[in-house]
Amino acid sequence: MVVGDFAEEKDVIVIGGGPGGYHAAIRAAQLGREVTLIESKDVGGACLNESCVPSKVYTEAASQLKAMKKAPQYGLDAVLPERVDFSQLQEKKHQVVNGSAKGVHDLLKNYQIEVVEGSASFLSSTQLGVEKNDAFEKFKFENAVIATGSSRYWPGEGKMSTNRQLCGSEIYQLHEIPGELLIVGSDYISLEVAHAFHALGTNVTLCIEEKNPLAFDTAVNKELLRLLKKEKIKVHTEVTIQHVNETDTSIVVDFQSKKGAEQWEGACFYRPGMPRPRTDTLHLEAAGIEVDEQGFIPINQAVQTNQSHIFAVGDVTSSPKLAAIALKQGKVAGEVIGGMKSEWDPFAYPVISRTFQPVASAGLTKEEALQEGYAVKESTFPMTGNGYAAIAGEKEGLVKVVSEAETGVLLGFHSIGPGAVEMISAAVQVLEMGGRVEDAAYPYYPHPSFNEAWMEAVEGLEEKAIHLR
Repeated sequence: MVVGDFAEEKDVIVIGGGPGGYHAAIRAAQLGREVTLIESKDVGGACLNESCVPSKVYTEAASQLKAMKKAPQYGLDAVLPERVDFSQLQEKKHQVVNGSAKGVHDLLKNYQIEVVEGSASFLSSTQLGVEKNDAFEKFKFENAVIATGSSRYWPGEGKMSTNRQLCGSEIYQLHEIPGELLIVGSDYISLEVAHAFHALGTNVTLCIEEKNPLAFDTAVNKELLRLLKKEKIKVHTEVTIQHVNETDTSIVVDFQSKKGAEQWEGACFYRPGMPRPRTDTLHLEAAGIEVDEQGFIPINQAVQTNQSHIFAVGDVTSSPKLAAIALKQGKVAGEVIGGMKSEWDPFAYPVISRTFQPVASAGLTKEEALQEGYAVKESTFPMTGNGYAAIAGEKEGLVKVVSEAETGVLLGFHSIGPGAVEMISAAVQVLEMGGRVEDAAYPYYPHPSFNEAWMEAVEGLEEKAIHLR
């Protein structure tokens, strides 16, 4: 190994080129700082290359198939494919991923951000080393941002992934559509996997370890369960996996559900896994950086670690593991490094899932609000009462709004149905502004539109909704 004798001085070093990392790098560069980004693998991170973006390519394919099936209702001829051309779908995924990755590279180049390939490790609180093949370089920095993300594992079993036992984003690396797929999970990732592969022709079975899905509001969860059953996806609740046996041709899973002992046999077994911070090679102790019991890095509202000149963003932190949060934290890091007063607030971040009907949620559920001591009001508006839902043939779903009873301050928006993902941004804005019922109900809403379901849900808090019985 070739080791440099001297530490090259750098201004700002960002470790990791995922969503949080490259946003931090670009924002700091916009504010006049000289930035070096260190990436050991692919710029864009796991979100772009392995999980978020590939997942949405699959769910978009499922949505396109759904639209084709509806076409005859409007007098349109639609010849449904006898089978899905999986190789073409994979090619589309690669085109999207590669095109987006090129876009990130172009942005970094545009802002004159130096990109160094290699694996970084701290040597002290002001120095780090970068190893690539037989070379090792030393860098001294003024500020650093840790954005190395997380990986997925199965508790008690390590990774244990094979061609048939899949964890995290590995489901999107398959080379053919599995005939059968057992999914163990109730989070938004598992629900998207179930939706996409069911639409592509896989016989999907969903095992939920809790009594009911817990990813969203209770009303949304109830509607999700109904849609799963309507789509003829087998759902088992209160599941405990007891034994997994893999052969050359299949995988057999023994589990206990509320119905008793059951067995499933098929092509692939998927669990989303638990997040584990990618910090094992960083030598955080050399920089004096504290971690929590699980190894994640605690941060303050300015995304600083206990070493105030070193920042951490995204999945490597103790924050919820969502790309939207990583993006926001990355921008905050860049702005604080650039001399601005900036901070992030975890209250109103959106959680989405592009399932059979898209799901979107922000803020507190009724149960969470009650636990925090609020006296609450809630209003639920079904999409069956929405005029544009009838036009689009999309009358499934609902919108639910939670407010503080005394003040009318809005606490949470939860929806499943057409347009939910696109419309959640308006709800996030209301929550961020501390908006009240009157603030969300007063403005004009386009007519006819899915948006009116949100308006009527808010109006329902004061018994003013016109189409709510």
